Amino acid sequence: MVRDALVSVLGQTFAKAQFNVAGTLEQTKAALDREPDTDAVLLDLDMPGMNGFTGLARLRAEHPTVPIVVVSAQREAAVVQRAYELGASAYIDKSASLEEIVGIVRAVLDGEIFTPPEAVAGDTFAQRAAQLTPQQWRVLGLMVQGDQNKVIAYKLGVGEATVKAHVTVILRKLGVRSRTQAVIEARGLALPPAAEALKP
Repeated sequence: MVRDALVSVLGQTFAKAQFNVAGTLEQTKAALDREPDTDAVLLDLDMPGMNGFTGLARLRAEHPTVPIVVVSAQREAAVVQRAYELGASAYIDKSASLEEIVGIVRAVLDGEIFTPPEAVAGDTFAQRAAQLTPQQWRVLGLMVQGDQNKVIAYKLGVGEATVKAHVTVILRKLGVRSRTQAVIEARGLALPPAAEALKP
């Protein structure tokens, strides 16, 4: 019933979208293997085969660039926090209104990542930025410069999908929801110059 309701409301909102419905983790994996360029996955933590967070971690590892929106009836802060730590782009309570669900899905499709306040409480943007790897710093530096993923990929000599994966991780580590927010915040940091960003 929940799956049918989600497909119905999202189908009305995103008229040109194609949906694959899965009832188990294995069916979800099979669908992603067939369509690796899927725009987003709505994943039920209680779905058969998930084994707690194991299923989420497995999907995140095998499909690092696909945004995963966790849908669950569990509301405990520790559960929500763990979902984000394992790579969820958003967490939706099953009791959320259809309007709220649509809004979150639309934001995720636009590249945003939702981080619970407790995940970044008591720290600063600079402290979170310190978690970035050298390559992620290079990508962030080029983002601040205004380069899009295709240009960043060319300059760093990597695939565009790799850059997309880096951007997703950067947003998550920085605790920001969008690329624009990351750039605005990062401009206040001493980012390496563009030339430095290109060094291996």
